[in-house]
Amino acid sequence: MLAYVFWHWHGPQIDTNGYQEYLKRFHQTLSEHKSDGFHYSRVLKMEQFPWLERDDETYEDWYIVENSAALDPLDQGAVAGVRLEPHNQVARWTEGGTAGLYRLHFGEARLPSVRFAYRFSKPADMSYAALYDLLRPLEEQKAGSLWVRKMTLGPGPEFCLHSREDVVLPEVLQALKIPVQQIWLSAI
Repeated sequence: MLAYVFWHWHGPQIDTNGYQEYLKRFHQTLSEHKSDGFHYSRVLKMEQFPWLERDDETYEDWYIVENSAALDPLDQGAVAGVRLEPHNQVARWTEGGTAGLYRLHFGEARLPSVRFAYRFSKPADMSYAALYDLLRPLEEQKAGSLWVRKMTLGPGPEFCLHSREDVVLPEVLQALKIPVQQIWLSAI
């Protein structure tokens, strides 16, 4: 399971509510007219993005796909047919954005809701095996979904843990806890 993650923000010429309505329409249309391998999408609103040097309202769209073969149909399909105009409505008001690619490491990919995103990188002196051992209690507790950035594609920290509840990560990870507002989760 992969996630194409798109961070974006709107310009001053549109208000938050208007931008969110365009986002919801686009994601609804995408959900109703799925490309091959596309499962669902989620939109989160956050107030802090240190890796983007933003301390202002920013959106994080998660497009969940079966595998890398599903990325091309999603990319092409998002701007074709009945999806074109809803996409263009959002794009007209988007001031900036960037993206990344993540793979699910553990947990439920489609949590019913996400209230927190924990961002962190692997400590330089720690192996991946040791890191995953350190995180195993969270996996066993079903504390959330751990996503791992792939091929260094994207500006954010390497790991993202989505959770419904506040969790405590090992201090050595120096995780950034980001409260999020989920504004969209498509039906499956």
